[in-house]
Amino acid sequence: MTVAIGIKALNEEPNIAACLESALAAVRPWGGHVVLADSGSSDRTVAIARDYPDVRVVQLTHPEQRCCGAGAQLAYQGAGEAEFFYLLDGDMTILPGFLDAGIGFLRAHPRHAGVGGKVIEVNVESIEFEARARNDKAKQKSHTGDVDRLDCGGLYRMSALRELDYFTDRNLHAFEEFDLGIRLIARGWKLARIETPAIQHRGHQDPALRLVWRRIRTGYAGGTGEVVRAAMAQRRLAPLLRGFSHLRHATIVVIWWLTLALVLLCGWWWWAAVLLGAPVGLLSLRRRSLRHGLYSLATWNMHGVGLLQGLGRGRVPPEAVLEMTVLRKGAP
Repeated sequence: MTVAIGIKALNEEPNIAACLESALAAVRPWGGHVVLADSGSSDRTVAIARDYPDVRVVQLTHPEQRCCGAGAQLAYQGAGEAEFFYLLDGDMTILPGFLDAGIGFLRAHPRHAGVGGKVIEVNVESIEFEARARNDKAKQKSHTGDVDRLDCGGLYRMSALRELDYFTDRNLHAFEEFDLGIRLIARGWKLARIETPAIQHRGHQDPALRLVWRRIRTGYAGGTGEVVRAAMAQRRLAPLLRGFSHLRHATIVVIWWLTLALVLLCGWWWWAAVLLGAPVGLLSLRRRSLRHGLYSLATWNMHGVGLLQGLGRGRVPPEAVLEMTVLRKGAP
């Protein structure tokens, strides 16, 4: 098989049909196949996927193991043999033409392990994805060419992935693609992002603060600390410190908390007022919006909580195979 598309999903009933149809259309000219890797959905995600006879459906045998890293690893395990592997989320659709461009790029650049394209955010009513779209537009040049990760999925060369002990770290609730990039680059591979549009992403529609709380409650925020633990285990802290801005934000927040606590204990109320107000003002100026400044402050604090959460979590060997149940064999 030339290409396999692995879709990781959890409760994606509103989006999964469009996702599957886009994936099937993308692989058809290449004689490829599609696998849906479900992490224990409680809605109709799996039932909808079973209506597509050419889709292989696998499910995490132990739903308590689910997290972003486990979901991507399950998709990779279920994909089988192929020359290339594309990782797609259940709330995305892959756009026509990207596989042609991506496969062409990888065949022309033998030292590149993976390639991504432009991500088009559909749900820009949500401040989270509105901010992402604004950042992508502001950093357009830095988002093309060689990069250190393929956020929001990408097309990978299977021969490069086979050099690793595992695709994504099953311990990570977030930032699994950054960790993957670190491990590939350490082996001498490169990653790139090209200008070809690759996916449309729908994303969450929760209100801003509810989304932040949801990420803390579900453990997603803990990915900040977990990826630090993973880099320590791999003895690769240097690339993490260089390229992982969330760690810098989390560290600044923790120092801010400690300083604020000291100031309050000493009864220096004016300094406490300055410490509380300064981050809002600085972030609002940087984002050119009070609304975006307040949301940035909330997310920075989320990563501060996540740093402490993740550093305190245990780890299982990431190379251990995830147990999966094949619900539909689909086309090989």
